[in-house]
Amino acid sequence: MAHDVVLIPGDGIGPEITQAMRRVVDATGVEIAWQVVDAGAGAMLEYGTPLPRHVLDAVAETGVAIKGPVTTPVGTGFRSVNVALRQAFDLYACVRPCVTLPGATSRYQDIDLVIVRENTEDLYAGIEFEPGSFEADRLARLLERNGGRSFRPGSAISIKPISPEGSRRIVTYAFEYARSMGRNKVTAVHKANIMKATDGLFLRVAREVAASYPEIAFEDKIVDATCMGLVMDPHDFDVLVLPNLYGDIVSDLCAGLVGGLGMAPGANIGEECAVFEATHGSAPDIAGKDIANPTAEILSAAMMLDHLDEHEAARRIRDAVSATLSEGEQVTADVRRSLTGSTEGAVGTQAYADAVIAHMA
Repeated sequence: MAHDVVLIPGDGIGPEITQAMRRVVDATGVEIAWQVVDAGAGAMLEYGTPLPRHVLDAVAETGVAIKGPVTTPVGTGFRSVNVALRQAFDLYACVRPCVTLPGATSRYQDIDLVIVRENTEDLYAGIEFEPGSFEADRLARLLERNGGRSFRPGSAISIKPISPEGSRRIVTYAFEYARSMGRNKVTAVHKANIMKATDGLFLRVAREVAASYPEIAFEDKIVDATCMGLVMDPHDFDVLVLPNLYGDIVSDLCAGLVGGLGMAPGANIGEECAVFEATHGSAPDIAGKDIANPTAEILSAAMMLDHLDEHEAARRIRDAVSATLSEGEQVTADVRRSLTGSTEGAVGTQAYADAVIAHMA
């Protein structure tokens, strides 16, 4: 039976790495009915929005999508397409495995940990007020009247919502993930020593949920101590569950432990929909040059196949990626440089996909 999957190529290197990913998935023999739709900068030019209605409708209909990176303007322009998709479909769980792969140069070996990030709340909810706006001034005056500290003139204000429901479902997801994957420990990451209302709520709920999983070890750590601990001894961690902003930052730190974002896949999971994507950005400076590393996108597709209960195909992709990287001959420039100190002998994006496909034969 064919699986209906929406493919959003994205922009920058997105079209190149999603092409490579699609070829690898098709080579598994799993029948995928791809529905290709555009989002991002190109869609903005054509439709006046980076996330057109027909894209949302397509994802809602299939329930499964995989996307390439989409450029998000810094400090101006449209908001993140990734955030908009997560909010539109309540994709509350962002799952980012960080696993040591052959050929990935890192200070550490045998890393195998998973970031579970709450995806819909926290400062990423995007509730912001521009400096000098009526709303910002009114909020500042209200807070000052109620004993809040004075705001400097012209302050911009962001609001950090953390709910019991959102906290409970993400921590429960982390424990259920740990149980289903045979993992031994969950670490709840927070800043409850300072943000006593918001992160304090997250921590209280995490402790309540942990009590229902006595077979799984539980600890909580302040986010700055977590970052230090990950650098000093990442093997001390297994599954980490975090509010949205900390999860975004710590997941990139963990990607650095296993060779960088080019090796880091990701999934965004909700009750009705799932969207899979590499965790890296669109790298417009190398777009169109056939040199981007598609490993993270290909491994995100393996996560997608697991979601579709195509576990054997997912395993074959992971084994083929590992074999290609371990061999070290048909790899992209970033990996080649890590292995040899030079890019000599590196292959392009599509040639790397060819090598992965060959290792599945």
